[in-house]
Order: sequence, then C-alpha cells, then structure tokens
Amino acid sequence: GTRTVMIGMAHRGRLNVLAHVVGVSHEAILSEFEAGRAGVEAPAAPKGGSDDVKYHLGAEGAFLTADDAEMRVILSPNPSHLEAVNPVITGRARAEQTDRSTAIPSVDHSTTLPVLIHGDAAFAAQGVVAETLNLGRLDGYAVGGTVHVIANNQVGFTTGPREGRSTDYSSDLAKGFDAPIIHVNADDPEACLAAARLAMMYRERFGHDVVIDLVGYRRYGHNEGDEPSYTQPAMYEVIGRHPSVREQYQARLVEAGVVDAETAETTIKAAQRELASTQAALRKGVEEAAATEGELDRGSEAIPPEEIGEPTTAVPLDRLQALNVVAATVPDAFTVHPKLVKMLDRRSHGLDGDEASVDWGHAEQLALASILVDGTPVRLTGQDTVRGTFSQRHAALYDARTGQRYVPLQHLAAMQPAFELHNSPLSEYASLGFEYGYAVAARNALVLWEAQYGDFVNGAEVIIDQFIIAGLAKWRQTSRLTLLLPHGYEGSGPEHSSARLERFLSLGAEGNIRIVYPTTPAQYFHLLRRQALHVEARPLVVMTPKSLLRLPASASRPSELAGGSFRPVVDDPRFPDAKSASKVRRLLLVSGKVYYDLIGSEEMEGARDVAIVRVERLYPFPTDELGPIIERYAKIDSFAWVQEEPRNMGARKFVLPKIRHLVPYQIPLGD
Repeated sequence: GTRTVMIGMAHRGRLNVLAHVVGVSHEAILSEFEAGRAGVEAPAAPKGGSDDVKYHLGAEGAFLTADDAEMRVILSPNPSHLEAVNPVITGRARAEQTDRSTAIPSVDHSTTLPVLIHGDAAFAAQGVVAETLNLGRLDGYAVGGTVHVIANNQVGFTTGPREGRSTDYSSDLAKGFDAPIIHVNADDPEACLAAARLAMMYRERFGHDVVIDLVGYRRYGHNEGDEPSYTQPAMYEVIGRHPSVREQYQARLVEAGVVDAETAETTIKAAQRELASTQAALRKGVEEAAATEGELDRGSEAIPPEEIGEPTTAVPLDRLQALNVVAATVPDAFTVHPKLVKMLDRRSHGLDGDEASVDWGHAEQLALASILVDGTPVRLTGQDTVRGTFSQRHAALYDARTGQRYVPLQHLAAMQPAFELHNSPLSEYASLGFEYGYAVAARNALVLWEAQYGDFVNGAEVIIDQFIIAGLAKWRQTSRLTLLLPHGYEGSGPEHSSARLERFLSLGAEGNIRIVYPTTPAQYFHLLRRQALHVEARPLVVMTPKSLLRLPASASRPSELAGGSFRPVVDDPRFPDAKSASKVRRLLLVSGKVYYDLIGSEEMEGARDVAIVRVERLYPFPTDELGPIIERYAKIDSFAWVQEEPRNMGARKFVLPKIRHLVPYQIPLGD
C-alpha cells in the first residue's frame, strides 16, 4: 500500500542514491559538476535559488509497483548538519499520511514510508537522532515506524569510534527506544536484502522504528580529495587490499554459474564507457555554453518576484458571533474546571456589543476558528501549547471529574478541515524540524509551533538557519510555518525574556520570512488569518506577549476583528488629523510591549507633544507605510527609536539604518 517513500540522508553515497534509487539520470548529476568545473554559475535573481552544495540537493522519482500503481521516491534536500533532516523527513511523512479533510484528522501510516540513512559517527553523536526517535511513538508525531539505515564506515571524518562514542556499537542509542537492531555485513548484498525485508516486516507488523546497522567501510576519504591514511593508516592498508562489494559478488555469481566472467567484465566496461562518454559530451557542451553565453541556467528563476494583493482578513461580526458560541459550548454532562468557568463565560460575551473586549487568547481562538471554516487545516503544537504557558489558550478542555478531553474547534461545522492540537515533547530541535517538514508537505495548511518561552527557540537554531531561513534560496522550499515566541521583559530574567528578535532580523533577506511584533489582539487576529490566506507562502515569526495577555489596555473591540486588516504600522490615535499632528514636536518609534510601558508612564501624561508610532511588521520592513506617517508630523524636532531590550539586542541595530532616510537629516535620530 505504500505510495510515497521519503528518504533523508547525509552526503556519503548520496549521488549513488540519486542515480540508482531515485532514478536521476547520470547526465543530470554530471552536468552539475561539469558546470562548476567550467566556472559557470547559476544566474542571480531576486527571490531566486542560489546554488547549494550538490550533495545537498534533493530529487524525486516515480516507479510502478507490482499492482501497476505509482510510487513516488523522494530524497529530501538537507544541509551539512548531518542529522538535522531526520525530523524534517518524519514531519513530511506524517503530513503525507494525514487526511486533513475531517475535523479530527485520520492518519494512515501505510501510505508513506520514511527512510533515514545515517552515518555511524553522526547516529551516535548527534542529539537530534535521539529526539527524533522519541517522537516515533507519540500520538501527534508517529509515522508508523521509520526505517533507519546506518551506513557504518567505522570512522567519522577522521575520528575513530573510540573518540566518537561511549558504546560498543554505533547503533546502541536505539536500544533505549526498544527499536530492534539488525547488524548486517555490507559486503554481502543478499544478506543486506534479507535485512531490509526483515525491517519492513517488523514495521508492517508493529508500526515502530527499526534500525539496520550496515557494517561496511569507506574506501576513499571523507570527500573525493581527502587522504584517509593520514589518520587511519592501518585501516586503509587493509581496505586497499580488500576486494570491493562488486568484485566479491561477481565472483559469487560466476562460481554459481549465474553469469560467466567474460560477460561480467564486458558489462562493467560498457557501463564505464557510457559514463565516460556522457561526461565528455557534457563537458564539451558546458564549455561551449560558457564560451558563448557565459552562464548555465539551473532554474534559479523558478521563484519569480511577485506583487500579490492582500487577502481579506476581516470576518463579519455575525459570523464571528456564531463561531464564538460553538467555541464556548461544551457537551452535556461535561464538567468544566471551576477556575475556567469565568474565562469561558467572559469569552462567550466577548462579542456582545462594541464596548466588549477581546483578549489575546480569545482573538487567537476566533482567528483559528474562522480559518478552519474557511477551509484551511490548522496544526498547532508546541511546549505546553494546548493549555498555553500562561493559561491563556485552553484550546482543549478536560472534564474536571473524568479527565475526558474536548476540543471545541473540532466541532465548528459538520464539514470542516482538520484541527490538530498536540503538546510537543520538551524538545526544540526535532520538534521544530518535524513541523517544518510537515508544513513543507502540507503547503495549504497553517502549521504553528509555540515555544514555552521565546528564548527556548535557541535550541532549534539549526532548523531555523538551515531550513526555515535558507530553504527558499537553496531548495525553492517554503511554507506557512508560524513560530509563536513569547517575548517581553517582565523581570523574569534573561532566560524568560528574549526570543532573540535581533537574530531573526539579521536572517531576513529577499523576503524569505516575515517577522512581526504585534501590540493588540486584533492585529494578531488579522495576522494569523493573513498567514493562512496569503497566496505567497512564507514562514512567519511572531513575538507573542506575556504580560499583555490580560492587560485591559491592550484588548481589542469586536469591530476591529470584523473590519480592517493587519496594519504593518500603527499611528498614534491621539493625533488623528493634520491640526493635531502639527502640535507634535517629538516622535517615538516603538515595537511591541514597550508601547504600553510608555503610554502608561507618569511622564506621558504631561508630554502632549510626543507621538508614538508602532512598527508592527519589522521584516520585510514597512518603509512604504511608515514614510507617509512620519511626513504627517512635519513640525518634529527630535526623533527616537525606543525599545526595552539592551542596545545590542532587539530591533535597534536593524531599524536605525532603515529609518534614517525617512527623517530630515537636521533632526537628530536618537535611541
């Protein structure tokens, strides 16, 4: 029943897998190398693909099974962080296995097979391997078993086993997860085939991970130009005398009378001649192209720059009210926890008249509900996300007597797409990698991952840097993945304050991501709907609040959800016209929570000539929206950027060069 095979692997043997498993032609592979040898580079284009290392690129092939059904075989692209692709593959597999057409999604593990090919040194040493193995049997992450193949070279780059691991076998890590381990001699092809069949039978029977320890060796160095005998002279003396797998198997076939020696040698020489002639023809063609055109187009224009209109994010009030009723309703005989009764009652009346107020948790609930009934599936996961770190969400309710779980957003309409809701394990690296893989495969779904505190995302920097940020440029791979990172200095210490906004801003380039620090629930509402509906999918990073979650001053009116849209820049509402704006002498630009610190300060009461403008979207920076607002305040004589983070953190370093040209040069720009 398998219709898709998802493969993730490191570099060694990758070209072999591309050619002989995925089915990429020799011409296609060799052309990449010949283009580089001739000094021909891919053309640069805005939002285009910049060439990645050839061993990083992925591919897809299709084959017919015995029952004449098509089976796709996909080798996923990956960076040089060897095992980082592991959770990405399982996330992609889970997305392929999931039917998101019903409110409570169904998962058929038989449709998609994840295969991970590891190096022996990396399997033992890279922590993301253990994190991925841990995901394997969790309800929100299970894929029916991943087949792990350790391409066991018995050496890392130059590091021997006793320097790289504390266990006898590189596969011993898997023992902690009750995964069976099959050790097999890579010199024996038929034994390897038997091991693969045994692994598949185990997966089909038990639906859990299984490991094949393919014990072999690396005939050459870490790469084509490396000299391995510098560091493993004894090993490579043995390898130099050792016949190759092909030579050994050929001898077995000749001895068994399956093929005669002459035919075998003729076959080998014919294959080598074909490769040599293919390379020669490509080399000549590339050199001619270099001489005449100066460049070889490898598809970097595949993602052209686009001007795309904004989606409609406002939702009519009567529709919001209908969704609100369902979201606040529980089944008969369901006992709500006594401490939640007041919150549910407040939300049930939160849209009664425009004097009512909508807090952050309520706005998020309404946004997700409206996204679901619009037909977009939603997957929301993270660290304590179901309840919310600050008890602000309660997306699932638990019967106070029985513990039975009830998810209101799975009961909005008779026909609605899936709402997946899971607490993640206390992992950032693998968990975020999984959600990235899921979001890439489920392009039309809104996938959200939330950190318990914003700075916890530091544990997932490899996934952020190598996949979320760079995937579009390297692999033409993007998604609607949304990171919710609680951020704000409330006296809880550095570990619970900063989501490292400055890091994300330093990673923005050519529109690869969106970075927003909203100040009101209405802005958050429109932002989530925009992310789900916008034609141009991009990952979104949101600095979400902590102390603002229940701050009355930050609440929104129902009309702000029923009308308007997300505003990249929010002007000071105290100066609505030219006359009032002409009285302003000092202009402050801010982003996020510090806005409420300023307007609530005693000094602000007497500062009637000070305007505060909020920059809500920090990347892409809203120059076109900010410029006209600054021009309104024509009489200002001082201008400053204000933030609560230290000067070497936050948005300051990114923003100041962006706004300098918007402010008359005779006016000092402070911070």
